[in-house]
Amino acid sequence: MKQALIITCLIATSVSADTVVPTRTLRPGTLITAADLTIRDEVQAGMFEYMADVIGQEARTALYAGRPIPFEAIGAPAVVDRNQIVPLFFNAGGLSIATEGRALERGGVGDRVRVMNLTSRSTLFGFVQEDGSVKVTR
Repeated sequence: MKQALIITCLIATSVSADTVVPTRTLRPGTLITAADLTIRDEVQAGMFEYMADVIGQEARTALYAGRPIPFEAIGAPAVVDRNQIVPLFFNAGGLSIATEGRALERGGVGDRVRVMNLTSRSTLFGFVQEDGSVKVTR
């Protein structure tokens, strides 16, 4: 009778990952710089691991010193402020409309914001463009 020999080998390795944390409390609207951040040697799901992903972004909520930064807590720096008058543009099927609106929310490039058309007083949604205008969607 033949016997099977099974060998189990465990290899200990250290897997290291980092989490980005603020060095001081950052209020909403603060532009984040390298001096505001440090790295902690721990892993937490849903949190930033690389400082480069955070530097230059804006705090959307309060970020507390020593606490990991969740993905939804930061975003692109605001280009449009609440109550700011912004150009509105709508293009569809050969129709182009340009008018002015009032931003009802702050937003960075690519953010979806609510705006009020100053002529019709209707509330619309659009995406903030690099030049501070809002491209209205249906």
